[in-house]
Amino acid sequence: MITKKDLANVWAVFKREFLAYFNSPVAYVIVVIFLLATMGFAFLFGRFLDSNNASLAQSFFYWHPWIYIVLAPAVGMRLWSEEQRLGTLELLLTMPIAPWHAIVGKYFAAASVWFLGLFLTFPIALTVFYLGDPDSGPIVTGYIASFCYAMGCLAVTSAVSAFTRSQVVCFIVSVAFCLLLTLIGWPPVVDWFLKIMPSALEFLAKGIAYLSFMDHFSEMTKGILNFRDLVYFASVVVIGLVITDQALRSKRA
Repeated sequence: MITKKDLANVWAVFKREFLAYFNSPVAYVIVVIFLLATMGFAFLFGRFLDSNNASLAQSFFYWHPWIYIVLAPAVGMRLWSEEQRLGTLELLLTMPIAPWHAIVGKYFAAASVWFLGLFLTFPIALTVFYLGDPDSGPIVTGYIASFCYAMGCLAVTSAVSAFTRSQVVCFIVSVAFCLLLTLIGWPPVVDWFLKIMPSALEFLAKGIAYLSFMDHFSEMTKGILNFRDLVYFASVVVIGLVITDQALRSKRA
C-alpha cells in the first residue's frame, strides 16, 4: 500500500529532477526543437493550411511518433546514465528512500517536460477551432495518444539508461528500440509483411504489429479511445520501470 511517506519521497525526487532539467539548457532546447519540429512538419509537409480539413490527425499528430523517436531519448538519456557517470547513483540508492521512489520520481519529471511541450502546442488547436468547426474528440484523443507515445519512448529510454553510464550509448540504443517499436506497426511495413508472408502466418504479422507503439497510436488519433490502447501504453511504462528497477538493484547488490 502506498503511504504518504512514499508520495513525499517520490515528490522530493520529482522536484529535484524537474528543476535540474530547467536549471540547464536541456529542457529549453528540447522543448523549442519539439515546437519547431511539430509546427514545421504540420505546415510544410502536412500542409495544414492547404488541407481544407479541420482535423489534426494527418497534418499534426501524424508526425509526432517520428519526432519522439529522437527527442524522447534526448530527454531521458540522462535519467540514470548521468547518475552512474558522476558516481551519484550509489549515493542516491543509499538515501532513506526505496529505489522505486527514485525511479518513479525521475521518470515523471522527464514526462512532465513532454507534457509542457505538448501544452505549448495549443495555438495550433486554437487555430483549427478558429478556421473551422472540428470535432473536438479526435483532437483530445490525439493529444492523449501523443503523450502516451512520449511516455512509452521515455520508459524504453529509462530502462536502457539503467544499463550504461554513457548518455551517447543510451541515446543511440534507445532511438534504435523506439524506431523498431514504431516500424513494426507502421502500415507500409505491415502491408509489406502481409504480402510476403503465407496467408497462414498473417496472424503472426498482425500479432507483431500489435506490439508496436504505432498500431495503438494510430487508433487513438482517429478519435477512438480504446481501453486496450491505454492499457498497452501503461504496460510499456510499467515494464520499462520494472526493468529499470531490476537493473539498479543488480548494481546495488
